[in-house]
Amino acid sequence: MSDDEPTQLPAPLRRDRIRELLDERGFVRVADISDDFGVSRVTARTDLDTLVDQGEAVRVHGGAMPVQGRGAVESPIELATATSAHAKQRIGEAAAAMVRSGQSVIVDVGSTGLALARALKARRDLADVVVITNGLTIALELESEIPRFSVIVTGGSLRPLQHSLVDPLAGSLLGQVHADLAFIGCNGVDAGHGVTNVNLPEAEVKARMVRAAERVVVVADASKLGVRQLGRIAGLEAFDALLTDDGAAPETIALLREAGLAVTLVPLGD
Repeated sequence: MSDDEPTQLPAPLRRDRIRELLDERGFVRVADISDDFGVSRVTARTDLDTLVDQGEAVRVHGGAMPVQGRGAVESPIELATATSAHAKQRIGEAAAAMVRSGQSVIVDVGSTGLALARALKARRDLADVVVITNGLTIALELESEIPRFSVIVTGGSLRPLQHSLVDPLAGSLLGQVHADLAFIGCNGVDAGHGVTNVNLPEAEVKARMVRAAERVVVVADASKLGVRQLGRIAGLEAFDALLTDDGAAPETIALLREAGLAVTLVPLGD
């Protein structure tokens, strides 16, 4: 082996390091393990499979995340996209139906925001739409629609778990724009506590998005309703509407409506 080649750690020590990375990052990719530790992707997958067998990790597309209770509560976007996928698709389609040609639209990071971006692409009647986003996956999804759409990325510090951009700098652009519409994702919508998020830096950027738009819609599948998380985005009075799926509990919807929030239930169909 030449001096330029990485020295491979013994498998038990390498897996200990991977456990540490899982706890630090909340999500580790096969490619990252291969690059960081100088092993093949086959070996990286074997390491992750071993951690899964030991109850230390859960496999997701492209990598792994910690089991519940060991690492971060927040899920990587790769896992979130697969969770309640049909509901998010239908909510994204309903949100996209609200957009008109010539409008400026803020699309928040997250799996529902990604579903919205895909639904906007499918709206072949739309033109001259400006999309402002803090999500790299959303920006890349819409790249093929340039120049039909203009895509503006907020900038800022990159969070790997959601591929999101946060402060510093993310708020600078949002303080200089006033969009027609903002679609805000979240981890919780509660009649008493408002709209909340599990991650504090992202919650701050979402709050800036709320203040930067004429009309603000929170997009959240039924699993987020009645849930309270650490980072408060805004009270319900800051939002013009909630788009959610018709799998939501009727009593929860009633409480939100009593609190003054307009709720649209998107049918899931068969």
